[in-house]
Amino acid sequence: MTERESVPKLCQVVLDGTDIRTLAEFYRSLLGLVYRPGDEPPEAGRDDERGRDWLVLRSPDGARQLAFQQVTHLPETTWPEDGVPKQMHLDLTVDSVEELQRQHERVLRLGGRLRLERLDDPDEPLRVYADPAGHPFCIFVA
Repeated sequence: MTERESVPKLCQVVLDGTDIRTLAEFYRSLLGLVYRPGDEPPEAGRDDERGRDWLVLRSPDGARQLAFQQVTHLPETTWPEDGVPKQMHLDLTVDSVEELQRQHERVLRLGGRLRLERLDDPDEPLRVYADPAGHPFCIFVA
């Protein structure tokens, strides 16, 4: 790449879902993110117009991180079994096996499901989960 060549910048990762409010809340809680202004959940009993189309989560300093797009149907990945491949996944890291265990409890409490466990890997202990919509993500010791 030359100095004059321009390249696009990654803005955010977009996840499809059939219930994007639930999916956004899962990742908001798991990763400590905040909604883009206007995307916050409505007051109880009010219509969630934005939650039927597109939501954006940012880091607390305002950088876009994840977006969620509503779809009518989303086949859940069957990985690690054949059938429906994972196609993409998110990698999250922690500093220790003890922190991996703490995060395991949080993920399950927030609605994630364990898909694969490889704690005995001496180089990279990890767990693979599915979020509430079935998207896989890994948490491993970096």
